[in-house]
Amino acid sequence: MDFDLTEEQSLLVDSVRKLLSDKYGFEQRKAYIASERGWSQEMWSSFAELGLLGLPFAEEDGGFGAGLTDTCLIAEQFGRSLVVEPWFSTAVIGGSALRHGGSAALRQELVPQVAAGEARLALAQQERQSRYDLFDVATTAKKSGSGWVLNGNKGMVIHGDSATHLIVSARVAGGQRDKAGIGLFVVEAGAPGVTVRGFRTVDGQRAAEVILENAPAQHALGEAENGLPLLEKVVAESIAALSFEAVGCMDVAHAMTLDYMKTREQFGRPIGSFQALQHRAADMLVAIEQSRSMSYYAVQAAEESDADERRRGIAAVKVQIGRASRLVGQQSIQLHGGIAMTMEYACGHYFKRLTVNDGLFGNADFHLRALADEGGLVKAA
Repeated sequence: MDFDLTEEQSLLVDSVRKLLSDKYGFEQRKAYIASERGWSQEMWSSFAELGLLGLPFAEEDGGFGAGLTDTCLIAEQFGRSLVVEPWFSTAVIGGSALRHGGSAALRQELVPQVAAGEARLALAQQERQSRYDLFDVATTAKKSGSGWVLNGNKGMVIHGDSATHLIVSARVAGGQRDKAGIGLFVVEAGAPGVTVRGFRTVDGQRAAEVILENAPAQHALGEAENGLPLLEKVVAESIAALSFEAVGCMDVAHAMTLDYMKTREQFGRPIGSFQALQHRAADMLVAIEQSRSMSYYAVQAAEESDADERRRGIAAVKVQIGRASRLVGQQSIQLHGGIAMTMEYACGHYFKRLTVNDGLFGNADFHLRALADEGGLVKAA
């Protein structure tokens, strides 16, 4: 297989890298986080101007018609700079939901707004009791005229407090843990009956708790009573992008660690000259390269038409990326020593992002168990 980037992809990556290099230094990022929004409106406008917000959408809907690979390449660059703007929730998660489940009318209404930076999306899927099970849904949706009325609570909605539209999983029929009877609904964040309580996550991003009390929804994505397959597809593509973001984070953490090992002296010489520490750095590199390979595989797995194959492939990706993230993050902290634990030094912030990403849509342990239940990545004949 040819893993070289096309000329268009190289230009896109270079443009994003230059923008982030100029305007997303560590101190600038701290200022963005400390602002009232918790992220930069100026950067958001720059993302829109570069076409990053409309990247995954079809041209006929007002987007740029790029594929999942292009989106993931951007995610890697954003991981390298620990971007805190709601790009992942809007363009990746929300973009996937709209592309695969939105009606033509809804796409033509929302996509131009998303591409212009005027609309922001967030997936409200997780509930207190659900853990990582996508099908454990207590929030209800009842038919009301031409639309729906939703009731329930959602937690850890990434960038939920800045979203203009929430994509909410709700149960139309069946019991709380039934896999049938689940739908995905588009709810305007400012609609009556919607309460959003925002907070900052440990890695500097924003999230929210969402309370729905007779909240109106005019649009259902896909089949209102069979939305779980759509949700699983959306999560699979989101995990693919997360894997690229994690590789970007690990790359920078590793480079920072190597640089520190070459300059920090102990017993009269750089600590990088000690063989035991060289072995640790080598283990980090191996974990990163394995993760890079699995991130490429993640794109292939996410685009798999067979739902069972896709589920196994994505679970394997999550296991590898999660374990590697922990190893690289912990070793970068250990090899730096106390300085890595300070807020003024970037290394610890990369570990925080890797830790948060591991928990999104199920951590490594959860997916390892799921993969075992499925009979492994490759089922025995």
